[in-house]
Amino acid sequence: MRLRGDAVTRGRRRAHHGPVTEDDVRELVCGLPEVWAVTASEDIGAPEVAWGDSFFYYDPSGRGADLPPQPFATLVTKDYPDFDTASNLNRPGVFRVNVAIGRAGFESLFGYSPTAHAEHYADHDYAVLDRVVPHPVYAAQGWVCVVNPGPQTAAELESLLRRAHALAAERHHRRTSLG
Repeated sequence: MRLRGDAVTRGRRRAHHGPVTEDDVRELVCGLPEVWAVTASEDIGAPEVAWGDSFFYYDPSGRGADLPPQPFATLVTKDYPDFDTASNLNRPGVFRVNVAIGRAGFESLFGYSPTAHAEHYADHDYAVLDRVVPHPVYAAQGWVCVVNPGPQTAAELESLLRRAHALAAERHHRRTSLG
């Protein structure tokens, strides 16, 4: 992940030692091939609760005209009342990166299937900073998240985002080849 303060030396990345910013995440994801990013706003007709949040889609057309129903990653800057508050995102300077890594990726990280997450919900602190945890709402669909990524999760988050992008590309190609 090309993060603020990172250096690339002979093709290898040095460890990231500081906080990862929202702009760092957007830069990384938008640097992946064929990504369409949408930041929710009043101008695009998004619900007010989502304003400022970013949604990342695989879109080889580059037009945003035929986006899949689900993004492969999102960047959320606040709690969604009565729906998604477990990460306590309303703290100053706190944001969460959400990543759709699929069933196999989820199981390899946590040792149980996404559909079994309800049984493990209480095992996780969804508000902890700089740790990969199951998504508090969408874990059953193979989503994970990181609140305020930093030195502990920067490299892993980059890998997870690349994996989610590859899975989104695979889904797109399967959909388009079927007609």
